[in-house]
Amino acid sequence: MKDRRSGDIGQAIRKLRLAKGWTLSELSQQCGVPLSTLSRVELGQNALNYEKLVRLCKALEIDLQGLVARDATTPAIPSGRRSVTKAETGDPVTFGLHRGRAQAADLLAKAFSPMVLEISGGDGPPGPMQVTGGEAYLMVLDGVVALHSALYAPLTLQAGDSVYFDGRSGFALTAEQTARVLLILTGDLPGPNRAWDA
Repeated sequence: MKDRRSGDIGQAIRKLRLAKGWTLSELSQQCGVPLSTLSRVELGQNALNYEKLVRLCKALEIDLQGLVARDATTPAIPSGRRSVTKAETGDPVTFGLHRGRAQAADLLAKAFSPMVLEISGGDGPPGPMQVTGGEAYLMVLDGVVALHSALYAPLTLQAGDSVYFDGRSGFALTAEQTARVLLILTGDLPGPNRAWDA
């Protein structure tokens, strides 16, 4: 269960970050707090210790008291953004052993990151489990894909099938023949080269 105060502070941090035009990755570089930690803080799933909170406040140029009160005084994030990604376009992205295209790559500070990945065919074992910062959604666009999880037996999905799951538990994707999937992850894709660092 989320703590309401952690959620309020997380929302305040997100508003301050967006007001500066920073991605989570940029804020992480400015304050030295790991990107995955910042993502969980903004979602209200984690709290920061005092030392990290002070570093974060310094990067955001606000005092600790101001941060706690910020969610009541910061205007809501404007809505109405949109991004169009034409077929076979989008920034190159790497996720584990798979390559693909990031969707809506021109938008900064996204709440979630969609990508279309190609899953290479083969009979080998799944690669290393990828661990993400939150929930994930997977839909098979073409082919047949197996979702391997640290918690469940492999799940076989065909074109049109989808699954919503917790990416924090670790997962990997395999296919006997080349397949394509839509994978949506919580938060922004980290790093300028759009490579997910598991």
